[in-house]
Amino acid sequence: MSDRRGLSRLVTPLAVSMVCAVVSLILFAGIAEEVMKGETLRFDTAVRNFVHAHSSVWLTAILRFATIIGSSLIVFLVTTSGCVALWVTGRRRRALLLAITMIGGSLLMWVLKLGFHRQRPEPFFDTQLPASYSFPSGHAMLSFCLCAAGAALLSADQKRRWVRVAIWSAALVLVAAIGYSRIYLGVHYPSDVIAGYLGALVWVLGVGVAYRKSR
Repeated sequence: MSDRRGLSRLVTPLAVSMVCAVVSLILFAGIAEEVMKGETLRFDTAVRNFVHAHSSVWLTAILRFATIIGSSLIVFLVTTSGCVALWVTGRRRRALLLAITMIGGSLLMWVLKLGFHRQRPEPFFDTQLPASYSFPSGHAMLSFCLCAAGAALLSADQKRRWVRVAIWSAALVLVAAIGYSRIYLGVHYPSDVIAGYLGALVWVLGVGVAYRKSR
């Protein structure tokens, strides 16, 4: 009886993760196809204009800071520090999981950017455009991977539900702020950010499924 309960506890999360991964992949493919056809331009322009119309000095300062947090340098430093801390404290399996998640996410991001070759939009607030392509958003994708992996690892040892909820809520707010900052500053189309989230979700869920099965 206990074996069946243990099996059900493993199979149910795996099944849910796989279904979510497949749905996310389908949605990503749909957005990518629309982007290639230019069908997202009306949506992207409408959202960009709406966001820019509701800008302010204080909001610009906050979102400039948010976009710095999501930069490649900060993500690399946080990831490296996390991997070292986990490895030193004897949690080597988790250190490898975090490293695989971020390295794989980075490689996937660059493959997609080079594959779609989407040029960036006209930036707002004299923001300097990055040299890389626009689709998908690297800030959105890598921050999602890091925050999801970090929240999963931090909440795994927490017995209190409210603590786990607080960890995941903070992670989601941070990811949303970073993605919104890219639209707000005008360096990405909204469809770039959405695709970045979906691509990261597919990858993170895939890594999670592999990790659960290996255990």
